[in-house]
Amino acid sequence: MHSVPNVEFRAPNINKSGVEILDLDHFYSKLAKCKFCPSKPHRINYFCFIYITEGQGGHFVDFKYHPFKNGSFIFINKHQVHAFDLKSRPKGKMINITEDFLNTILTNIRIPFFTPTHLVSSQQPLLSLSQPLIETCEHLLYEINKAQEGATDSKLLVQLLFSSLLVALAAERKTEALHLNEAQAYRFQQFLLLIESKAASTREASEYAQMLHVSYKSLNLLCKQACGQTAKQLIDAHAILEIKRRLIIGSAKIQEIAYDLGFDDVTYFVKFFKRHTQLTPSQFKEARVINAQA
Repeated sequence: MHSVPNVEFRAPNINKSGVEILDLDHFYSKLAKCKFCPSKPHRINYFCFIYITEGQGGHFVDFKYHPFKNGSFIFINKHQVHAFDLKSRPKGKMINITEDFLNTILTNIRIPFFTPTHLVSSQQPLLSLSQPLIETCEHLLYEINKAQEGATDSKLLVQLLFSSLLVALAAERKTEALHLNEAQAYRFQQFLLLIESKAASTREASEYAQMLHVSYKSLNLLCKQACGQTAKQLIDAHAILEIKRRLIIGSAKIQEIAYDLGFDDVTYFVKFFKRHTQLTPSQFKEARVINAQA
């Protein structure tokens, strides 16, 4: 992963230390000063939402091109790899959020939106907003900016306004997890976060169940209720996604990637990848290079 930039959140001032709403035109004006090229794959260590108000184009999220239009909302989770299509340069807002800011909100409100939903196959990173939600979104973003620019300490107000935005987006997104109760939603979130942090240690669903102090059967049932996938399917989805990331944007050899991700046997690593993608790691990497040059 030495060749892919890891981009950290850098707040412009103390009032925007947890969330920053940046006009896309302002973002374009700063491109010349960037230490990396935003149009090339880069991994972010924060959450990023992109709200398109005018224009058409597309955004790359984990190697897939997602076309957008007026009223599109793009969700990029922490640790995801994404890239801008700078040819279209639409108008809109980029909303950068730290994990600490989300965790602060999480102490007061728990909704399924806070899970790293890119592991859920049914969940897409792009949402087309209805007209009522467009108006709600623009109003809330305006109020958040206004609160951050105020002279008085408005952290709580910003948190409440941002929570309102997330609730409205989650309802429109219509995730399968919305029908979970608070305890179930929180446990599902914890499971997905464990996958992110423990993937190189184990890919056994039963071990994740032990970490969560639940039975394997209970964990599987929860995952099926939340997203229609089994616990093992979610674990394998993360492994495949991370392998793809390292194959395309890193310089490591296949053997290095296998060992880094907890595969002791390179032959099994190749078979595992081919079983899920119908391609060997080498074939996948070659195909992506050819597509990039086309």
